[in-house]
Amino acid sequence: MPDDAFTEHRPLLFTIAYEMLGSAADAEDVLQESYLRWSAVDPATVEHPRAYLVRVVTRQALNHLRTVRARREDYVGPWLPEPIRTAPDVSDDTILAESVSMAMMLVLETLNPTERAVFVLHEVFGYTHGEIAASVGKTEAAVRQIAHRARRHVHARRRRFEPDSDAAREVVQRFLLAATTGEVQALMDLLAPDVVQISDGGGKVVAARRPITGRAEVARFVLGVLRTTTTATRIEHATYNGMPAARFVTDGELDWLVAFEIHDGRITGLYGIRNPDKLHRAEAVLPLDRGGHQPWKP
Repeated sequence: MPDDAFTEHRPLLFTIAYEMLGSAADAEDVLQESYLRWSAVDPATVEHPRAYLVRVVTRQALNHLRTVRARREDYVGPWLPEPIRTAPDVSDDTILAESVSMAMMLVLETLNPTERAVFVLHEVFGYTHGEIAASVGKTEAAVRQIAHRARRHVHARRRRFEPDSDAAREVVQRFLLAATTGEVQALMDLLAPDVVQISDGGGKVVAARRPITGRAEVARFVLGVLRTTTTATRIEHATYNGMPAARFVTDGELDWLVAFEIHDGRITGLYGIRNPDKLHRAEAVLPLDRGGHQPWKP
């Protein structure tokens, strides 16, 4: 049955769409469009349903990405991916955890749509250049060149980080304790010298309009933000995009969340999302899957 095949592969399809688009809402739109196309096909004519669905989702995501890129150019302030709450076991898959991290998703934003699709399908999901060619409408030779160019671009810009773990969560807990009690030196000791803080308010709420870099500057910013919180604000620990995160909940509503990038026991990046459009979907844990890829004939 068409529904059975689509449901079986849905986590894989969602993961591909999300990594190509950086938005869970847009990924869901792509899956809906892809499902409509899939439901119009006679399953008996499809030899490899997963291969067919991956191809359809990739093409729909490419079309969608070309549309939203123009919209993001007019975005107010820094743009961050829509955060997705992930199960702790996502961190056990190092490739998957890194590929959905905030830092990597921002690097993927600097690729053109075809480069992004090729990089994601090849480097994250393990598809061959020949398999990818059918999905992006290029020759195998062209895909090979695109993959090489995209890999070189990404590797030159990627930031090393440690996925969510007990050790990473302990760093976050110490950081939040130091920040909420105003222990400046303890706070500074947990920040890397080149730490960067990025806030995404989308022009809809108060948020820093530019990235903040450097240990002293970030510490000052964090302390200033926490001084504005009220006693009604509750801090919850969670995992988002394979990273340790803190949720700031006020009067039962998620006001903002911060994902922490940690390397060698120090915080190298803080990604704060306050845009309410990106927070309203941040409650449910979304299943991610790389699909246990096996080669298929395009």
